[in-house]
Amino acid sequence: MASTTLETESTLTERFQTTVPSSVRRALHLGKKDKIRYVIQADGNVLMTKVEKTEDDPVMNKFLSFLANDMQQHPENLQQLTANMRNTVQSLIENVELDLDAPLSDEDE
Repeated sequence: MASTTLETESTLTERFQTTVPSSVRRALHLGKKDKIRYVIQADGNVLMTKVEKTEDDPVMNKFLSFLANDMQQHPENLQQLTANMRNTVQSLIENVELDLDAPLSDEDE
């Protein structure tokens, strides 16, 4: 069980809003416009954490926009994934091992 290092409280307004106490903002390094994640545990306790910002990949965003536009303009090109296509993809990757948490090598960066 985690030990308590900070305990504080806040009050809900008529609109169910509250101010995050300054001690909590400091502890979580929260700034204006930061996002907060709430995890409600089975025992009713709530875990509140700062949502870490992720940088958008401009190349990926442009590619996804391109795909979305193409799908809207040419829906006739969309095809259902067939069992044969799935089997082909599966055969291409069956011996591929991938660790998404492994650091990139200098060549990969």
